[in-house]
Amino acid sequence: MELDPSSFATMSPEEFAALVKGMSDREIAETMRGEHRIAVLDAVFARFPTLFRPDRAEGVSATTQFRITGGPESRPHDTYEIVIDDGSCRVSEEPGDDYDVSLMMAPAEFLKMTTGRGNPTMLVMRGKIKVKGDLALAATFPSMFDIPKA
Repeated sequence: MELDPSSFATMSPEEFAALVKGMSDREIAETMRGEHRIAVLDAVFARFPTLFRPDRAEGVSATTQFRITGGPESRPHDTYEIVIDDGSCRVSEEPGDDYDVSLMMAPAEFLKMTTGRGNPTMLVMRGKIKVKGDLALAATFPSMFDIPKA
C-alpha cells in the first residue's frame, strides 16, 4: 500500500484511516522520507479544521505545535501548528516559537494518532511522542476532534 496524495481529495477520512491501518510502521517511514512527505502532511493538517468539534473546546485558546521527524536528510523534520481560538480551528501558515504545547513524533506515530490507530496517551507514556509545554492541553487535544477510525 502507498500513500498517494493525488487520491486524497476524493478519499474520506475513514478511507484514509483504513489505508494507514494497512501499512506497517516501516512502510509509513519509507513513504514519509520520500517525495510525497509534504503533500501527505499538508493533506492531513488541512483536515484538522473540518474534524474540529467546537463544542468540545469551549474556553480553549491555544496553539499546538506538531514537529514531525523522520524526513530526508535535507529536511529532517517539519513543523505545523493548529490554533484553536474562540470556537474556531485553523492551521497556522507560519509556525513559530510561541506555542502552548509542542508534540514531537515520528511519522508512524503521527499517522497512528491522526487516524485513531494509536492512543496518544500511551504513545506519550512509551516515549514515542515527546511533549513540551502544557501537558493538560496535550492530553485533551485529541478529544477536540472527530478522529476517523478504520
